[in-house]
This record gives sequence, structure tokens and C-alpha cells, in this order.
Amino acid sequence: MVSVVSESFVTFSTIVIFILSAGLTFFILRKYIAKKQLNLLYWSAGLIVFTLAVLLEIVMANNIYSRFLIDLYLFLVAVLVQFLALGSFALYGNKKFLNYYYIYSILATIFLIVTLIIYPIGNIIDHHIVFGILPVGIVISSSFVTFPAAVFIVLIAAISYKKFHSKKLLSIIAGVIIVAIAGTLYIAAIPVFLYYAEFIGILLLWIGFM
Repeated sequence: MVSVVSESFVTFSTIVIFILSAGLTFFILRKYIAKKQLNLLYWSAGLIVFTLAVLLEIVMANNIYSRFLIDLYLFLVAVLVQFLALGSFALYGNKKFLNYYYIYSILATIFLIVTLIIYPIGNIIDHHIVFGILPVGIVISSSFVTFPAAVFIVLIAAISYKKFHSKKLLSIIAGVIIVAIAGTLYIAAIPVFLYYAEFIGILLLWIGFM
């Protein structure tokens, strides 16, 4: 059950997260332009998607929503985890695994888009928080996108830290994991922790990249 939270608190929290995310996205994009590392490109793409999703959270928390906005939000929070996983695969450096994941990602994303078109979704705002019961088809298709990606992120994170032993990398990996988990929390119907995970994940990413 979602706890009652004031509209002003939710709006303020999401605005803070949006500013932090937008600033970090700009910083990482500049870093990618300087270093041309593929993992930075995918993490930048993931943060762009994350920033857009948070912007939609601000809009919908103020009771502005439509089927298109709701579908777009569900698409973004799923694809977000996929981009973060691609960044992790790129950091790992195995092109064979990365190519396999490209194929899986494309197929899973198509499945998600089809289910979003087929199954109508009603209002998913409860006490100004993004929450609601989704059609089973969308839950399944979203899970095909998010949960394998989250598992891969955790596994590659463990391997990467064992390889590099970098405290900053550890903070980045932890931030990526938490942001990815935030992307799956709505699908898993645990919306209460969504905004906390988003905020903590962005802070850890800032610490790691600074």
C-alpha cells in the first residue's frame, strides 16, 4: 500500500533528482567526448532516459497524465535499465557477450512496445506517486527487459571491481545498480522506495565520476 505523501514533497524531491541527473548527464557526456569510451556513451544514454523519466514523474505527480505519457514512462523506466546494462557490458569488454545482448535487447524492447500498444493502462498515480496495477502482459514484457539487465549489471559489477579495485569505480557501479533497481521497482510494485533509490543512485554516481 502506498503511504500518503504530499504533492509538494513529491514534486520537490523529483525536481532535486531531475537537477542532479541532468547535471550528471552533461558531465558524463563531456567525459565521453573526451575519452570516447563506449561504456560512458551507454551510461550517458541511460542517464538521459532516467532524466526524462524523472521529468515525467514531476508532470504526473501534478496530476497531468495521458495514456501516451503513461506508456512513455513505462517504456523509459524499462529501457533505462537496458542502457545501464549495455554500459556494464561495454566496461566488461567482451564484444561477443555485448553482441548477444544487443540482439536480446532489441527483441525484448519490441515485445515491450507491442504489449504497451495492445494493453490499455489507466491512471497510475496514487497519492502523487507513480503507482498502479499493470496488465499482466506489460508486467511480463517489462520484466523481460529489466530483470535480466539488472542481473547482468550486478554480475559484471562484481567482476569489474575484482579486476580494477577502484573505489570510484565501486561508487559508480553501486550507483548504476541502485538506479537500475529504481527502474525495476515500479514494475515490481514497490513504488514507496522509487524516489529514495533514484536519489541515492544519482548521489553515488556523482561521487564516482567526480
